[in-house]
Amino acid sequence: MVQEVYTVHLTVQEKGRLKRMIRAGRNSAQAITRARILLKTDEGWTAPQVAAALDVSERTVRRAKRRYVEEGLEEALRRHNPPNPYRKVDERVEAHLIALACSPAPEGHDHWTLRALAGRAVELGLVASLSHETVRLHLKKNTLKPWRKQQWCIPRAGGEFVAAIEDVLDLYAEPYGPQRPVVCFDETSTQLLAETRAPLPAGPGRPRREDYEYVRSGTRNLFLTCEPKAGWRHVEITQRRTMQDFAHQMRWLVDEAYPDVPVVRLVLDNLNTHRMASLYETFPAPEARRIARRLEFHHTPRHGSWLNMAETEFSVLARACLRGRNADEESLGTAVDACVSERNTTASAINWRFTAKDARTKLRRLYPCHS
Repeated sequence: MVQEVYTVHLTVQEKGRLKRMIRAGRNSAQAITRARILLKTDEGWTAPQVAAALDVSERTVRRAKRRYVEEGLEEALRRHNPPNPYRKVDERVEAHLIALACSPAPEGHDHWTLRALAGRAVELGLVASLSHETVRLHLKKNTLKPWRKQQWCIPRAGGEFVAAIEDVLDLYAEPYGPQRPVVCFDETSTQLLAETRAPLPAGPGRPRREDYEYVRSGTRNLFLTCEPKAGWRHVEITQRRTMQDFAHQMRWLVDEAYPDVPVVRLVLDNLNTHRMASLYETFPAPEARRIARRLEFHHTPRHGSWLNMAETEFSVLARACLRGRNADEESLGTAVDACVSERNTTASAINWRFTAKDARTKLRRLYPCHS
């Protein structure tokens, strides 16, 4: 049995204060527990008895008694914070660490490591010694992860860039007109992957499992055409995406998809095949000109293909049927046709809300002349 070293003798005023604290319930749970400890020890309870009654450790009881005897009631009730894990690193050293983590990595390294940062801090004489764990805590505190990077498209903005933005956004803002439809066009490629072993179906508490091995059977190109306001889309699967493939898509668009409209206004990106020249590379001049008269191209700015609503359709398509493995073109076509048919049946439209006015506010720094 541990001998009781400290004895608590509360004054009448101290007892009254502690009892009021417990009744009021406005203090923290830890402070109320320490008040109960002091009251019970004043009544003659031993540390084991108090610990058992209040469901705390004997060490907690003895610590409260020691602080009361040595430092008084205020210190016994006050919360004592644990030792500061950053004690080796003051604000000056922390600022140096942040600057190092944001600077280019040393030669032979792609990024700063925790140990490299700790070693460099010691080399610079900022601290006598420093562990990589302390560096980690300070980087975490400042939300820094020097080993991570993000790829981002940084466009070269200018008059041509913002002119293309506003041209497309004004087109989207027009009311729906069946005789002058606004159509979005895009393309992407997907792999044909066959299973080497049959996947195991999902079960309660167990996801579907498939073998990591597969057989690659080449790629296929997907041309996607959609009219967002009408809730219509069409996908064509081809082996390539050449000028000729693009030109045939344009002829299908004006002759079969929209045979009775005078002009189709087409939003598309700046891929090298997305030009009227592709028509003349594929068809005789009279035929190429006939198709060209029915088309009005509106190109998104370079590095601004997010303005093309066909990318939204591709996102839906990818989540629905392109994430899985399709062994051949037939199975890919079956999956794509089912998804497209379902969305066309429900006439799923795209509600585009970003306007030219929004662009002038949110993208104002991209405008050459902005206030």
